[in-house]
Amino acid sequence: MKAYIHTCCTRADGTRDSFATIAVDVKRQELPWQKMGLSFTASGYGARVPTPYMVRFNDKWRRVYCRIYSNIGTLFIGKLSDNLIVNIDSE
Repeated sequence: MKAYIHTCCTRADGTRDSFATIAVDVKRQELPWQKMGLSFTASGYGARVPTPYMVRFNDKWRRVYCRIYSNIGTLFIGKLSDNLIVNIDSE
């Protein structure tokens, strides 16, 4: 697996501008409730749903979260407003 962090800036009109794409280490580390096959919320949707993935960014392992309300989600670390969007490629 490969992971990339896309740093970006949100303009005043709401559009985003990409600054850099950084390749980072990724590992799969499930939380206890994920190992039991449970969902974070009853619907599976939410603003900050933890995923089983962690990425190494600034010499720390950080949990990857997903903001999902429909059939597509956005992966991020920290807060979504920090503009650190994650892309995980499974080979």
